[in-house]
This record gives sequence, C-alpha cells and structure tokens, in this order.
Amino acid sequence: MEKKYKSSYFAHVLKLAVILVVAGGLGIFARGIFLPETMGQYGHYRGSDIQDQRDVAIRNQTNDACFECHRPIRLIHKAGVHKTVSCEVCHGPYADHVKDGKVIGKLPVKRGMEIKELCLRCHNKVIKARPETVIKVVAMPQHLEEKKVQITHNCNQCHMVHDPLLWVRAAYEMAGVPMKEEKK
Repeated sequence: MEKKYKSSYFAHVLKLAVILVVAGGLGIFARGIFLPETMGQYGHYRGSDIQDQRDVAIRNQTNDACFECHRPIRLIHKAGVHKTVSCEVCHGPYADHVKDGKVIGKLPVKRGMEIKELCLRCHNKVIKARPETVIKVVAMPQHLEEKKVQITHNCNQCHMVHDPLLWVRAAYEMAGVPMKEEKK
C-alpha cells in the first residue's frame, strides 16, 4: 500500500491560533493591570484626569494682574496698538515673577538685539503667514533704510515697545508733519 501525503497546513493554523489566543490573554491581563480605574468613566476619558488638571499650577495671568503693580505701563499699554497682546508674550509667565502676592523672581527685559528679535516674531514681513491687514509687518533691513537710520538700529530706538506708535506720533507732531494714517 502506498503512503498518503498528509498536509501540515492544519498544524500551522493551530500554532497561529494558539499564539493569538495567548497574545490576546496577555493583552487583557496587561490592560487590567495598567489601565487606571477611572478610565472610561466619562466616555473614552480617564475620570481622574479632571482632578489632575485642577491640580496643575496656574502659570499665566491676564494683563490686569501685571498692571496691579506696573501702573505707568498700564496707561501706555491700554492706549497703544499692543493693548490686546499679553504681557507674558514678551516677558514670560506671571508665575515666574509673583507667587502668593510676593515677587519671587525677575522676568526678562529684552535688551539690544533681543528687542529686534522679539518684535520680528510678529512683525516680520518675511514670514508669509502674517496677515498684513491685521499686523503691521516690516521687511528688515529695508524698513530701516527707508526711514534713513542705521541698519544696526533696534526697534525701541524709534518705537516705544508698549505703544509702538507713541514716539513716532510725537516725532511727527514735533516736526509739524501730519502722520500718514495706518492701514486698517
């Protein structure tokens, strides 16, 4: 009698099925160990995350928190074109400066070329994403050349950083020259 060939295909399928069952069991076991108890409490969210978020220290404040101590700047800032810009954009988080009503550290004040770098974060014409109708943008050093000043000038040599047009308006008034209206 002739020996029949027996396929080992079934043995491969059986091995694969056993591996999948074991991997699935290990996955269910790991999920039970590592998944937080409150997972799924509010849909696909961890319920205890709400308390975790409440416990995160507040690092930022509104400009009014800064103006409590910096009153002269408040008057200039609120009248200027930067009135909607947070103090923290330029100076850093409030929490690095004040804690429980007491000064705990100094916030950085930009000096020298840092001022130009800071201003150009928003006012740089080279950044094509800036909408010129919303933000006054300039191209450097062309802007300085047009104004006939040295290209090493910083923005604060012509502009008051908290109200950029304050000194420019004053200069036009002193010279008796009407200032061109800004594009809106």
